[in-house]
Amino acid sequence: MRLPIAYEGWPFILPLVGLAVLGLVLMPVAGWFLLALAGFVAYFFRDPERTVPTGPGLLLAPADGKIVTVNPLQNNPVQPSGTLVSIFLSVFDVHINRVPMSGTVVEVRYQPGKFLPAFQADASDLNEQNIVTLQAGEIRVIIRQIAGILARRIVCRVNVGDKLTRGDRFGLIRFGSRVDILIPPEFAVSARPGQHVRGGESILAVSFSQSSQPTQAAEARPD
Repeated sequence: MRLPIAYEGWPFILPLVGLAVLGLVLMPVAGWFLLALAGFVAYFFRDPERTVPTGPGLLLAPADGKIVTVNPLQNNPVQPSGTLVSIFLSVFDVHINRVPMSGTVVEVRYQPGKFLPAFQADASDLNEQNIVTLQAGEIRVIIRQIAGILARRIVCRVNVGDKLTRGDRFGLIRFGSRVDILIPPEFAVSARPGQHVRGGESILAVSFSQSSQPTQAAEARPD
């Protein structure tokens, strides 16, 4: 059985465990501190399984966290119309990023920038980020992995041409961050500010062609 910890976390966890064992022998107080730190880092890199909704026309949250922005897009150079939904990830949220819809990766682009606190509105434009564009037929959805004041490493596991399925893991951001999703106008958005969502499970929007039946985002449960 696969351990529910992202493999990117082991280079941080194992050295801490080793130092903790050494510290318990030589300096017990420091050893216990390092052991607790190793436990927190393992908790941060946890990678729980998710129950991915299977209905047609659903657009899922790409990350765990609190929705801090739901704004209409107007003359945006990346997505000219639609809705911007921003999710803030604290250090206590699961940091694995998941694919909001099935599709093909048509662009992966790194954009250098600042490291402003991820909950600030201008972090979406000014901070370092990785931009992933998915396409399914005529529908394009853009996800931005945005570094924060503590997050200094964005991990993206996908490449142009990859065919992904809704709920697939595609990356993570280390130690506090923000994930934006630019939702095209073909979707009715149900996300609301202040809502806590779960990546790959909570529903943010439903395509208008499928929105005759009301759908609500999944409630958050502790991991």
